[in-house]
Amino acid sequence: MEYLRINFNQIFNFLPDGKIEPKALIRIGGIEFGPGVQFNRGVQFAGVDLFEWSGKDLAVTQEGGVWLIHGYYD
Repeated sequence: MEYLRINFNQIFNFLPDGKIEPKALIRIGGIEFGPGVQFNRGVQFAGVDLFEWSGKDLAVTQEGGVWLIHGYYD
């Protein structure tokens, strides 16, 4: 499978209160969420604290308008 390489900031917003929120529908490990879902550091989705991936390039595919996040590039 060929992945697109996009920066974390392309699909997540950083909010003034320190939370992050997806800009579009995303799926990580079978868990799907989108705009309006906000979370703090330490909240894990499929075992991943997305704050740890902040600023990194992500390996993604797109399926029916949903960004599937497969991992990140070092």
